[in-house]
Amino acid sequence: MEHVHGSYDSLLVFFSYIIAVMASYTALDLAGRVSSSRGSTRIGWLLFGAVSMGMGIWSMHFVGMLALKLPIPIKYDLVIVLLSVFAAIGAAYIALYVVGRYELTKAQLLIGGLLLATGISVMHYVGMAAMLIHITYSPFVFVLSILIAVIASIAALWLSFYFRKGDQSGEVWKKIGSGVIMGAAISGMHYTGMTAANFHNSSKPALFYGVILDQKWLAYFIAGGIFFTLSLSLFGIYISKRLARKDSEIEQNEKWYKSLYENSQDGIVSVNLQNRVISHNSIALQITGYSSKEVINQPVSTLDAIIVSEDRDRVKEMFQRSFQGETINHETSIIRNDGERLDLSVANVPVIVEGQVVGSYIIFKDITEEKQAKLRINHLAFHDELTGLPNRRLFNQSIAEAIEENSSNEAPFAVMVLDIDRFKMINDSLGHTIGDQFLQEVSRRIMKAVAGHEVMLARMGGDEFTLLCRNYVSQETVEQLASEIINCIQAPYRLKDSDFYVSASIGIALYPVHGLDDVQLLKNADTAMYEVKKKGKNDYQFFSTELDQKLLEKIELESDLRKAIERGELLLHYQPQIRAEDRAMVGIEALVRWEHPTKGLLSPGLFIPIAEETGIIYEMGTWVLREACQQMRQWHDEGGPLIPISVNLSSQQFHQPKLAEYIMAILKETGLEPAYLELEITESMMMDAKVSSSILNQLNEYGIRISLDDFGTGYSSLSYLKMFPIHKVKIDRSFIREITENNNDRAIVSTIIAMAQHMNMEVIAEGIETKDQLDILTDNSCQKIQGYYFSKPLSAVDVEKAFFIPERANIS
Repeated sequence: MEHVHGSYDSLLVFFSYIIAVMASYTALDLAGRVSSSRGSTRIGWLLFGAVSMGMGIWSMHFVGMLALKLPIPIKYDLVIVLLSVFAAIGAAYIALYVVGRYELTKAQLLIGGLLLATGISVMHYVGMAAMLIHITYSPFVFVLSILIAVIASIAALWLSFYFRKGDQSGEVWKKIGSGVIMGAAISGMHYTGMTAANFHNSSKPALFYGVILDQKWLAYFIAGGIFFTLSLSLFGIYISKRLARKDSEIEQNEKWYKSLYENSQDGIVSVNLQNRVISHNSIALQITGYSSKEVINQPVSTLDAIIVSEDRDRVKEMFQRSFQGETINHETSIIRNDGERLDLSVANVPVIVEGQVVGSYIIFKDITEEKQAKLRINHLAFHDELTGLPNRRLFNQSIAEAIEENSSNEAPFAVMVLDIDRFKMINDSLGHTIGDQFLQEVSRRIMKAVAGHEVMLARMGGDEFTLLCRNYVSQETVEQLASEIINCIQAPYRLKDSDFYVSASIGIALYPVHGLDDVQLLKNADTAMYEVKKKGKNDYQFFSTELDQKLLEKIELESDLRKAIERGELLLHYQPQIRAEDRAMVGIEALVRWEHPTKGLLSPGLFIPIAEETGIIYEMGTWVLREACQQMRQWHDEGGPLIPISVNLSSQQFHQPKLAEYIMAILKETGLEPAYLELEITESMMMDAKVSSSILNQLNEYGIRISLDDFGTGYSSLSYLKMFPIHKVKIDRSFIREITENNNDRAIVSTIIAMAQHMNMEVIAEGIETKDQLDILTDNSCQKIQGYYFSKPLSAVDVEKAFFIPERANIS
């Protein structure tokens, strides 16, 4: 057979390459669409992409065939042409399926590339077989074309997979570059295959004869149609991308909204215009206790069942107002099916679409803990944290309310100020924790005592309580109530395994007699209370104008007392302690006096209580101790008897840190030997045995003597004598005063003396004023005496004149 040689139309070759590039670019874009689609949409894009890409590859092949000019007319078998089209579409389907996966392994890439190469090769050589002319192939070039098809297919699949998601500007240019490379590879395979073909000048039969057409114009027509088809595909992809981007934005917004809806810490229920629940989030179910089945697509009235009955009508009204376009905020309470009551903050928010209300959101959150916290804060603002009683603020408000009520119905009321006597002793000696427990017990007792009366009890701070007594029948009613309170407080308190006794001082002011506002009433009741303390405590008293004058004097006295030390107005008097058998001085007690610039010499009973209340007692006690030690050292140096000097320690001094070091520093400063200092302490200072024992033992180790003052007036004296290093017991003057007439006092004194002697302690009696008292004491072997019978307290000069100078004269 005669071999026929042909030539190529350069323009059609160029067109075929452009078609290959456009088909490649389309494949890259379609791969992205396939990979991002799911379900039926994915199948649709696979089919559309396979047809579009397959037609593009086939068109490139057909235009490339038409670009070949042979010296004889060529006819085509229509059936085989169609088979080549199907082969191209099948190859495209395989390619898109492979690159549309989430992952692409090397094995999948290789298999996919071989399948795609097979499809392209089949399409090419089946298309060649459609020419009704005998064709033979050069084996080497034929194999080379197949190899190029394989390499081109693998490269095309890899590039398509790699750039399938490129939407940024830089990625688009990479995708175009990849399309140019892929187009060149596909064209290279086609023209290599064409080179392998040898055409012979002989025809062959066909299943269906083709029509003889002008090949050139047919090629142009096909190329134009293909350009239109691919352009339409690309335009479709572009529009699809725009829509997809918009859909993606909508989907993204929906995801954000859904995330906000589902993850909101507030419960959200969506209700349509038919008042049915169309959606809800999980928090809404957690708060209400409902299940989704119980509320979804149900009338919103289903939720009414858990709203507290008193709020239902109001909540319904608020909800309906939201359908009028109004946002409503309110609070309500619900009772869940499990019985738990919750407080909710609710917002009814209308859903408005295109200016029309289409539904409503019910947005609510649990504010139970928040409300409880506010209630606690509010309670603490008006109540005492320790006892739970009303505090000063609430008490003053209550007085103001009582005054306002009185203006309309003239209802009388009384204000009481109550102070616990000896509380400071308990607090200082047992510690604040025990002190707090004590105050709680006191408040419980008072509340029990006023039960049944229209009385408000408040704690103003420390051990001070106030009572507002409203609508009392008569003044006797107030007096009876005060007596009941005093009696209940007197009962013993069990603290640290010991019984403690306290009393109460109560001052009373009546409205409107003793004041017209809360400030004046409290001030006057306070004045009356301090008058009770001054008179001996454990009683009550009504305010009077005389007390007001006394209060003013006390305030003036306190102001003057603060300046007394620096002005040198304090001085010491000394009362000798005498041995009865020979009338010799065996000791001396230092007693503080105040030489007031206008009031003259004041006794300690007038200013010591003020000093203790104001805290001046520490500074005063230090001055007394230093002055007494200095005076005794001076008497020793001047040849006076080597006797000890007794100094009373205040509670503040006794409980100060490093008491022993503090006293030793004063002894060192004044030069007095520790053996000549005797510290007088009271039982009330030693309630905390552990602390007191440590202090007293340390003082004893330094050689300082300890005297127990006012012995017998406390409640644990015997245990103190056993536990602590006490050298001397001082019998209180309260037992001496009626010792000649009262057999009980005489028995007590006799017992104290005998007990002290058996325990090897010295004993001294104070307050001796008559010979009968002295005789009774000496008959009971009490030889050491202190009192006016021998000497009243004297100044240092008078002590020297009365005792030391005569003694020196007798010695000489």
